Formats: sequence, C-alpha cells, structure tokens
Amino acid sequence: MKVLIFDTPEEAVKRTARMITDQVQAKPDSVLGLATGGTMPPVYEQLSNEYKNGTVSFANATSFNLDEYVGLSPTHPCSYHEFMRQELFSKTDFNPANTFLPRGDAPVPNSEADRYETLIKEKGPIDLQLLGIGSNGHIGFNEPTSSLASRTRVKTLTASTRDANKQFFADGETPPNHAITTGIGTIFDSKTIVLLALGEKKADAVAGMAEGPMGAHNPASALQMHPSVTVILDQAASAKLKLREYYFLAHPDGEEPEYR
Repeated sequence: MKVLIFDTPEEAVKRTARMITDQVQAKPDSVLGLATGGTMPPVYEQLSNEYKNGTVSFANATSFNLDEYVGLSPTHPCSYHEFMRQELFSKTDFNPANTFLPRGDAPVPNSEADRYETLIKEKGPIDLQLLGIGSNGHIGFNEPTSSLASRTRVKTLTASTRDANKQFFADGETPPNHAITTGIGTIFDSKTIVLLALGEKKADAVAGMAEGPMGAHNPASALQMHPSVTVILDQAASAKLKLREYYFLAHPDGEEPEYR
C-alpha cells in the first residue's frame, strides 16, 4: 500500500485525477470503477477540465459505479445515476452505453445485485477502481460487519452513513435505508485501487485502514491485502497515522520515482 500525503486537498485531488487520466491515456479502453460522495466532485471537475483541454478522451472507456440507493430511480435527483450525469458524464465524452450503475428501482433488488455482479465479471476486470472512505471505514456501501470476501449485494446502511448523506437530500427527505453495493471481494478483483480521503473527519478511518488490524470493524482495512493500492491524503486526513514519517520518507511531497 502506497500512502501519498499532500499539503492541501487541491494537490491530493490533482494527483488522484492524474492517476485516472494516466490510466486512460495508456489504455483508452480502460474499465474504470467510479465512486460518489462528497469527496469526488473536485476529482470529476479535474477530469472534465482535462477532457476539455484535449488531454484525455473517455470515448472508449467503460465505467462501473460502486453503488446505488435501493428505491431511487435513475432520474431521482439524489440517485447516483444523476450524480454521475451531473458531475462527470455530461461534461465529458463517456459513451452512455458504456457507463453502468445498479438500478435502485429494480423490482427485486437482490436479483439486480446479482445481475450487476455478473456484468462486472463479463466486462471486467476493472483496471482502476476509485474509492473514498466513510468515517466508519466503509468503502462503497460495505458497512462495518461486511464480509471481506463479499460480492455485490443489498446492504443495510448505518445511521451514521445516512446522517452523513442527509445533506445531499431535500429538506424533509431522508436517505433510503438500503443500497445495492459492489462487495469488498468485487472491489478486490480490480487491478489497481486508488483511495482518496480528505479532512480531519476521515483521519481515524484512514489510520484504521492503513495501520490498524484487518477486520470487518473497518471494511477498508481489507485493502492491506491488495497488491496495488495507492492511498492519497491531505495533511488533515493523515493526522492519525503513526508511520507518517516513513510515508514522507518514501514519498516526499507525495511524489513517486516514476513521476519525477
């Protein structure tokens, strides 16, 4: 696991976007795993700018999102379908036929989860999976107690996750209790994983992920076993890491030898 620590959130976002553009430039038909949540809009804004500047094209790429709320249609303003349309797809040249998310309004959510898992296997493997991390250590909507070998399924959301996401819903509207999420085992099939965390509210979860014991209490801790994970942090998100000195020694200013 590489841990790259930057002075500012803006620098961390730029490096995250750069890893994605590097992937697509090297392999235009890349399969990308994409994430939502409050951390991701600046990343997608940077990708949109790179596209507008002619640096990268996503026309031949395929994308799979991590999750969707059960009960929300793709046109619901708080659905992740709509989030992705607004934040990235409408601002770039992604082919809509090659952008995939679970259907939150599917008649049988468990069957939809199985269908989505099969689709990822058919069109994958995912070349680069982008992740955020919840304050309780969840990745995707794999809440604490999730099996570290789990596949795409319906998951009950914790009260803390729903509270954190309430800001994205209209007054009087609360997030659903359940979501379809790709599992930790599904995420683990990705060739490369890039996790971005920003701010002091993520510091405890980040420390548990990178340095704590591996277990279902912090689902992201499973990433310790993946052969190719890059964790990108700002100073605040890295504050609880005990090995910060080593991370700075190995990657001063967040740099890597291949980028010098």
